[in-house]
Amino acid sequence: MTKSEMSRRSFLKQALALSAVSAIPSFWIPAKASTMPKNPLVSANDRVNIAFIGIGNRGGEIAKELYNTGLCNVVALCDVDMGAKHTQEIINMFPKVPRYQDFRKMFDQMAGKIDAVTVGVPDHSHFPITIEAMAHGIHVYVEKPMARTFHEIEIMMRAAKKYGVVTQMGNQGHSEGNYFQFKAWQEAGIIKDVTAITAHMNNSRRWHGWNPNIKHMPMGEPIPETMDWDTWLGVTQYHEYNHDYHLGQWRCWYDFGMGALGDWGAHILDTAHQFLDLGLPYEVNPLYLKDHNPFFFPMSSTLLFKFPERGNMPAVDVTWYDGLDNIPPVPEGYGVSELDPNIPTVAGGKIQPAKLNPGKEIYTKTLTFKGGSHGSTLSIIPEEKAKEMASKLPEVPKSPSNHYANFLLACQGKEKTRSPFEIAGPLSQVFCLGVLAQRLNRKLVFDRDTKQITNDPFANKMLVGEPPRKGWEQYYNV
Repeated sequence: MTKSEMSRRSFLKQALALSAVSAIPSFWIPAKASTMPKNPLVSANDRVNIAFIGIGNRGGEIAKELYNTGLCNVVALCDVDMGAKHTQEIINMFPKVPRYQDFRKMFDQMAGKIDAVTVGVPDHSHFPITIEAMAHGIHVYVEKPMARTFHEIEIMMRAAKKYGVVTQMGNQGHSEGNYFQFKAWQEAGIIKDVTAITAHMNNSRRWHGWNPNIKHMPMGEPIPETMDWDTWLGVTQYHEYNHDYHLGQWRCWYDFGMGALGDWGAHILDTAHQFLDLGLPYEVNPLYLKDHNPFFFPMSSTLLFKFPERGNMPAVDVTWYDGLDNIPPVPEGYGVSELDPNIPTVAGGKIQPAKLNPGKEIYTKTLTFKGGSHGSTLSIIPEEKAKEMASKLPEVPKSPSNHYANFLLACQGKEKTRSPFEIAGPLSQVFCLGVLAQRLNRKLVFDRDTKQITNDPFANKMLVGEPPRKGWEQYYNV
C-alpha cells in the first residue's frame, strides 16, 4: 500500500473524530510575533513594504501587478523552488532582495520589516501562510479561492477580524466595471427579484482526458534538487512528489485544489453573491458528474446551489456548469459570447475562446441579463429589451483603482479593499460546499445558522477536512 493510500484510509477514520464546529481555544501566536498586532496601517506618504510569497506563474503575475502600481517596496521573495525556470523572472527583477524557500523562516527573520504579503501559491497552502502573516499584524493579498476547506476559511475570517489587518482576495474583477455596474444597477432597482443564475466555465481544464479509473494517487518520483517539497506540502498529509502535483497540476486533485469551480467561480459569481446578499446555500445538489472518481475532479459537472429568501428578495437557484460537453442552454436573444480581454494570462498563456465562454445568465421576474467573467459588464437581453431600458439605466462610476492598487491604498488607509475576507470568505465557502458535493457525489443539506451539514454526518466532518500534518497543527488554533 502506498503512503498516499494509507493517508487516505487514515483520513476516513480520523475525519469522523473531528467536529465541523469544534471550539478551539485562544489564537495561536508565532513564537516571534507580538502578542498584539502592530499599527496596521502604513503612513499615507510611505510605500508599502511587501513580500511576495509564490513568485512563479500566477504568483509572479500578481507580484508584477503590485510592483507596477508604484505604491510598494519589495523587501523579500519567497518560493519553494527558487531554482525553477518559472521563478527566475521575478528573481531577476529584484536581485538584491532577500530570498527564502520557507515562509516560516522569512517571517522569523523579517516580520518586523514587512507591511504586507501576497499569497500566490497552490490552494492548499493559502491557509497557513495567511494565518501566520495576520498573526504578525501583516496585511494579506491572497489569491482565490481563500482556502481549500470551509473550516479554514472560518478561521481566516476570525483571524482577520481579531488582528484588524487589511485583507484582499484576488478576484480582480471586483475592482473593475462588473463590480461598479452591478452595484449601481442593483441600487437603482434595475437588477431586482433575481430567481435564478446560470454560471458556466466550459473551457478545457488540466484533468480533461485523464483516466478516471485510476486506483491510487500518482506514484512517487525524485524531488527536484532545488525544491523544498516539505514546505510545498504544508498542512496536507504526506504525498510523495509527482510532477502531476506541481506547476498548476495541483488544481486537478481534491487533496490540493478546488477544480474549475474554485478557480473560476470567484470571477463569475462574485458580484451576484455580494450584492444579492446570497450568503451560504441551504442545499447543494450534484445534478451531473461525468467520470466521478475519488481522486481528481470530474470531466464535467453540474451543481445546483439553492439559496433561501433574504429579506424582500426571493429565493435563488444558482446552477454551475463545467466540462467540454456540458454546455448549458442560453435564453433566446442571447447573442454572442465574448471573452473579457482583461482576463490575465497564466504562465504567459491566455485562455482560448470556447463554444460558450466563461460567464453567467441572471434571470429576474422581469428582465434577463448576460455577463462574462472577471470585469465583464452585464447586458440586458434580448437586444430589443436592452434598447427599451437604455434611458432608465443609471450612470456607472469608474473604478478609482485597480484591485492591486486598491489593496496597497487600503494598507495606507486611503481606501477600503473591495474583496476583504468578510466578503470573500462566504463566497469561497460556497465553493467549498460545491467541491464537497462533487467529491462525495451526493446532495448536501446545509444549516446556514449553525453552519453544519444536517443530512450527512460524514460530509459534516469534511467541512473541517483532513487533519493537518504533524507539525502544522498550530495554525488551526484560533
